[in-house]
Amino acid sequence: MKNPKFYLIALLMAVFGSCATPENQMEEEVAFKGPQNYWPQAGVTYEIFVQSFYDSNGDGIGDFNGVIEKLDYVSELGAEAIWFMPIMESPTYHKYDVTDYKSVHPDYGSMEDFKRLLEEAHKRDIKIVIDMIINHTSNQHPWFLESKKSRDNPYRDYYVWAQKDTIADFLDKKVITLDSDNIRQWHDPGLGEDYYYGFFWGGMPDLNFDNPKVREEIYEIGRFWLEEVGVDGFRLDAAKHIFPDDRPLDNHEFWKEFRAKMEEIKPDVYLVGEVYDKKEVVAPYLPGLPALFNFDFHYTLLDALNNQDGMLLPKKQKEILDFYQGITPSFIDATISSNHDQPRLLNELGSDPAVYKQASTVLLTMPGAPYLYYGEEIGMLGLKPDENIREPFLWDVEEKDTGRATWIDAEYSTDETVTPLEVQKNDPNSYFNHYKNLIALRNSTPALAIGDLELFEQSFPESVMAYSRNLENTSLAIFHNLGKEEVVLNIPEGYVESIFKLGNTKLEGSSLTLGPNSSIVLN
Repeated sequence: MKNPKFYLIALLMAVFGSCATPENQMEEEVAFKGPQNYWPQAGVTYEIFVQSFYDSNGDGIGDFNGVIEKLDYVSELGAEAIWFMPIMESPTYHKYDVTDYKSVHPDYGSMEDFKRLLEEAHKRDIKIVIDMIINHTSNQHPWFLESKKSRDNPYRDYYVWAQKDTIADFLDKKVITLDSDNIRQWHDPGLGEDYYYGFFWGGMPDLNFDNPKVREEIYEIGRFWLEEVGVDGFRLDAAKHIFPDDRPLDNHEFWKEFRAKMEEIKPDVYLVGEVYDKKEVVAPYLPGLPALFNFDFHYTLLDALNNQDGMLLPKKQKEILDFYQGITPSFIDATISSNHDQPRLLNELGSDPAVYKQASTVLLTMPGAPYLYYGEEIGMLGLKPDENIREPFLWDVEEKDTGRATWIDAEYSTDETVTPLEVQKNDPNSYFNHYKNLIALRNSTPALAIGDLELFEQSFPESVMAYSRNLENTSLAIFHNLGKEEVVLNIPEGYVESIFKLGNTKLEGSSLTLGPNSSIVLN
């Protein structure tokens, strides 16, 4: 439907080839008006692993000052917030096992450096969300070192302990979950008598949240980061595992209490939880965690694209949103196409550039608050183990890339396999420009950002994904052909002009022709 608020800017883009094959050029149209800030409800958040992002001092490890140097890049991309993977002191490279909750890891810089990063980010209207890991600590945390000394130690009850004979039936009994392949939950600290509980592995002993002192410690840590440091919110790791899986109601109640405590400190605090499960398990966490990652979206997106099943994702997403609405009318659906735990998206899609570009087009034209994992915008590659999903960002060709981290020798994302950002910036056909234009379109199109998701009553060819985004008097129709063959379809009345095109598309009246892996947004 025609909306006079839009005006068209036609950009010639080569969107089908990878950035290494610019000869395959198609037209991409983008309609812009003034950008608006839709975070946290619908704005894009950029996930950064500091270790691999930008090294400002030449020690091979990314750091806070390096992130400061690249904040303008985050703004240029169009992201409105940054989620930092763990930044606190830890004995591991990934830092998901904390030894000091009121510190930053010295590899990344000082607390003063981090506070300057916050200040510079806020000057650019970029919010900062940090990983908060409270399900467990490191087994080198001072609390645990005390806890394991004796049964009567004051810190003993900070963790979950059991005598060996009482847990004999559980020592070798464990069903793996989506977020852990650990098959042993109870661990011997070396004395052979009492065992401690660690859901993920022995180096991460679980805290005992039945102990009020533990909860008070955690609330104080939250206060420190919100009040004294000044972050905007937390990504809550392993939110489903605060209590064991057979105590979900206790998990739900804890997060409601946590939210209330944090809102006393910062009324507009942002909380996003990792509950790695299907919608029926995820939804009850919404009253405590107003934003939750939508892992169903990730897996269904992959299935839809790899199997060319057009309506699989829109139907699933509509089902999820309606289900969440039944739990609470106010929630944030944090959608993802990848993150630090999954293989890189391009690998998951058979390294097909056309399918890869379409994946981002689907993500950024669907409802939700999208998260973008660093490096996806330049087509970085990576498969398990996790280190290879977290390889250094390629800022420029190797001989010019003074800020490229070197803490790991990249196996997948190298100059031979990934075109560095600086080269992509100058190529209108690149992944980077594709992402940048899509985010700009979303940020300047209210119906794409916060409009409702509706499905059309009519049917379309099997490979076609079709849905509308509706807000007040504006309705946008979005069509994606996930298949490898051209399709022709009749569209509903009232949609007369394109505000975005990917690949070969042709609109003649009510007849729409979509080439392989092509997409169009109609107004």
